[in-house]
Amino acid sequence: MNWIVKNFLRGLVIILPIALTIYLFYEAFVRLDRLLPLKVPGAGLAILIVLTVLVGALASNFFVRKFLQLADLIFTRAPIVRLIYAAIRDLLEAFVGDQKRFNQPVAVLLIDGVRAIGFMTQDDLGFLSMPGQVAVYLPFSYSVAGGLVVVPSSRVERLPIDSASVMALVISGGVSRVAGTSVDMIAPL
Repeated sequence: MNWIVKNFLRGLVIILPIALTIYLFYEAFVRLDRLLPLKVPGAGLAILIVLTVLVGALASNFFVRKFLQLADLIFTRAPIVRLIYAAIRDLLEAFVGDQKRFNQPVAVLLIDGVRAIGFMTQDDLGFLSMPGQVAVYLPFSYSVAGGLVVVPSSRVERLPIDSASVMALVISGGVSRVAGTSVDMIAPL
């Protein structure tokens, strides 16, 4: 009986990540493809990708850029709309925009001997009358949520590791391994 349970769990560890990954990609594909209901499977998604690339290319045009600035101004001034629009825009800019914000992984000394791993998003909070303080985003494990902490810059140590590896480590609850690094690279404060 022990052999059956052990092998069932081992098989589950192998099958479940593969099956869930395939399922999530399939669902994303189908849902995006349904946005443009065409008879050819995948045509809607292909058109959406082409349109997105075209919008990105046209954004460098002077007239289109002015139109986008006007649209941005309208959306950032509309009372309830600005909350949703600004949050989505800033989140996308933080990950893939010209001004990436999650590109500096850090370790924050919380209390003696206890550290949290996160990303420095602001290296100077003087504009909030908090000179010498920095903003660090601490993502939660197994979630897309997180928290923002403000700490003295002396309690923050920059990590010499790429952001994607650190994000994978934190999101996985410390289970994922950071490729190409060793524990020795993370020196004490």
